[in-house]
Amino acid sequence: MCGIAGVWGKENKGIIADMMRRLVHRGPDAKGMHSDGRGTLGHQRLSIMDPAGGNQPIYSGDRRRVIIGNGEIYNFPRLRKQLARKHAFRTRSDTESALHLWEDHGTNAASMIDGMYAFAIADGDDLYMARDAIGIKPLYVGTSGDRFVFGSELKAMVGVADEVKEFPAGTWYHTTRGYGAFYEVPDRWVEDRSVEEHCRLLRSTLEEAVGKRMMSDVPVGSFLSGGLDSSIIAAMIRRQVDELHTFSVGIEGSDDVLAARRVAKHIDSIHHEYIFTVDEVIDKLPEIVYHLESFDRDLVRSAIPCYFTSRLAAQYVKVIHTGEGADELFAGYTYYKDVPDETVLHDELRRSVQSLHNINLQRVDRLTMAHSLEGRVPFLDTALIELAMTIPATLKLKRDSDGLLVEKWILRKACEDLLPTDIVWRKKAQFDEGSGTVDLVSRGLDTYYPSEGCAAYAARFPDTMLRSDEECAYHMLLREAYNDSPVVMDNVGRWAQRPDHLSDSAR
Repeated sequence: MCGIAGVWGKENKGIIADMMRRLVHRGPDAKGMHSDGRGTLGHQRLSIMDPAGGNQPIYSGDRRRVIIGNGEIYNFPRLRKQLARKHAFRTRSDTESALHLWEDHGTNAASMIDGMYAFAIADGDDLYMARDAIGIKPLYVGTSGDRFVFGSELKAMVGVADEVKEFPAGTWYHTTRGYGAFYEVPDRWVEDRSVEEHCRLLRSTLEEAVGKRMMSDVPVGSFLSGGLDSSIIAAMIRRQVDELHTFSVGIEGSDDVLAARRVAKHIDSIHHEYIFTVDEVIDKLPEIVYHLESFDRDLVRSAIPCYFTSRLAAQYVKVIHTGEGADELFAGYTYYKDVPDETVLHDELRRSVQSLHNINLQRVDRLTMAHSLEGRVPFLDTALIELAMTIPATLKLKRDSDGLLVEKWILRKACEDLLPTDIVWRKKAQFDEGSGTVDLVSRGLDTYYPSEGCAAYAARFPDTMLRSDEECAYHMLLREAYNDSPVVMDNVGRWAQRPDHLSDSAR
């Protein structure tokens, strides 16, 4: 996991050095730069694979091509074995495989990679860039005069570029061929399988997704909120390692903290927890909003416990697994229960996964990387996504013996042997709710309310549709952090954006 920055069309070491300084939290272990008359590429490295020899930029054997990248390529071992028949690898870094794929397959290279990534390859007068299928790793592009500029976070682009936009997920770009899409969430319909077969396939595919994400040359840990998703991931990892560090945060006595302790004991992990207070949350809010690059109420709420968990985990590991994506795949949010029928729910779950790139995945990336920690998301493995699209929505939201809808029923059933029964069938609670964050934020947030009053403040930004006094406070904090830069303010994704025919009840 790293930070990348570049300018193309004319070299400018000064601009890239400034962008790299703003991205140093993404990669404090090393930095590197490539510059010639065509442009300048910069890289801040968080050393995960080949810590000693994998510094970037990485050059081809003849030094005519160069790559900078952010993320992990999980099928790297297989790719390396194939590519080594023709190419002499200069490092043990997974990123180098993308460079050789480009040399052999051109713009098709990105479609051959299984992983989370954003990378750029300079090849003579050409620049080739790509972003992973789901948009797990961030990438933004813009212009600076007649030059093309890109970076891992919006903060790196402020004052450097204008007309900034998010680079689309599942897409490549080439300076002469333009943009090309190589992936979209599959629109498959249900397969006629028994419940037992659905469970078997789900379990084995998830175990494979977790297994491939154990690739690392540095210590690996797992978030453990006490909820279903992170508990399943932690339990699966624990079966593959001699010891596992798990991490949980919340207010004293919160449901998540208590449940996480129970899961940690059950799986025998080395468990760490941090109890935060209202004063600490209020004090850290400006920093959290700065790193998050968003004012969305739901996103900020969930970013608060993520900030503290990441800070805690970074003291022990450099790679962390999370349960992100399970709610979107298996109907975990409250509002899904209001969806009128199976077909509409299937379509909404697909839309939800497609929308993750600039909401929940942004939060995971920014808050882990704020502490130089790499977050991995096994539930968003493309093979698992494809399988999930074949599972009937009626098995994701299934009524129990009391007639109540149970969210993520099929996931619970497939993994019920991994955890205590009361954890497997525990009622869904959002990260911010289970950790006690929602109640905590309601106390003391008036410190950040606009002096003119929240209603008057919201009226100044009618197109933004600020939904509450709380969101007004976050909006003001974001404006102050970035001097009201449109580079940031115009690129904020919103939780609330979903089709009008669906309920707007809380997630």
